Amino acid sequence: MTRILALDTSTDACSVALMDGQSVREDFRIEPRRHTHLLLPMVDALLAESGIRVQDLDAIAFGRGPGSFAGIRIATGAAQGLALAADLPLIPVSTLSALALDATDRYPEAIVLAALDARMDEVYWSVCARKGDGIQVLQAEAVSPPSVIRLNEFEQTLVAVGSGLRYLQQMHSASIKQFQTVDSECYPHAASMLRLAAIDLQAGSTLAPEDAQPVYLRDQVAWKKRDQ
Repeated sequence: MTRILALDTSTDACSVALMDGQSVREDFRIEPRRHTHLLLPMVDALLAESGIRVQDLDAIAFGRGPGSFAGIRIATGAAQGLALAADLPLIPVSTLSALALDATDRYPEAIVLAALDARMDEVYWSVCARKGDGIQVLQAEAVSPPSVIRLNEFEQTLVAVGSGLRYLQQMHSASIKQFQTVDSECYPHAASMLRLAAIDLQAGSTLAPEDAQPVYLRDQVAWKKRDQ
């Protein structure tokens, strides 16, 4: 019986999910700037409700980014601490792939633009499609102004999800016209990360806790602070 705990604090949402065999429980809350206070109590409550100890888990998954710099550090640090204490492997999961997985549940045949607000008039984005129970990345994760995004090479139905779509009108008009559906209210969910993590666990794609790293995409992490 596979048991995985997943944590995500990459956006305004804070979510924790637990897989116990075929059963999945999730605590998902929109709580901007409260992740540090909420995350570990949410973990404790979810484990207690399920009667499972951290030591009973097979692995811990976490939203490794891209997303809020502070947010992905919180999830990474919490996952590392829990994993080190219980001698468990970690599974980093892309926030954009988690977004895309949710979208392909609703639109199985669609190509998905997953986009998160990167601030400074930029978006984190990738293009994905469903592959079996998981996600195939068709266009690698990037951070760029929305005007850079080009989707003309895809002929299938296009769906766009995520907070990065607040910049929709700044995207190329040809791309906008291709979208069948646009949903800017989607957030990455820890429950979706569980599904991707289970695939990685089965494939043996795990990390030692000390090797886990956030994925920022934007190298100049200090830009914003320096310019203030």
